[in-house]
Amino acid sequence: QVQFVESGGGLVQPGGSLRLSCAASGSIFGFYTMGWYRQAPGKQRELVADIASGGFTNYADSVKGRFTISKDSAKNTVYLQMNSLNPEDTAVYYCTILTMGRRYWGQGTQVTVSS
Repeated sequence: QVQFVESGGGLVQPGGSLRLSCAASGSIFGFYTMGWYRQAPGKQRELVADIASGGFTNYADSVKGRFTISKDSAKNTVYLQMNSLNPEDTAVYYCTILTMGRRYWGQGTQVTVSS
């Protein structure tokens, strides 16, 4: 099993910034990919960004140029810097890790962009 500690969500005005953090612990072995998905009300969960052990990053087209994912491998921690937020970014953001062929999910953190 994998445990997560997520933080950094909240309410922000359009054009503002937030930084999400997620620390994973437990059954993490070898190469893995960590990242963030999000789910807005009435919509399917979608990839926001992820980062592999080697540092390769992958972003949804809707967040390219605004969001930056990074990691601290020694701490199994991933960060998501979100800039120029808009109301369409409002969702529950879920931390996730893919390791040894299994995907695990955090409990989610709410991000609300509203004036």
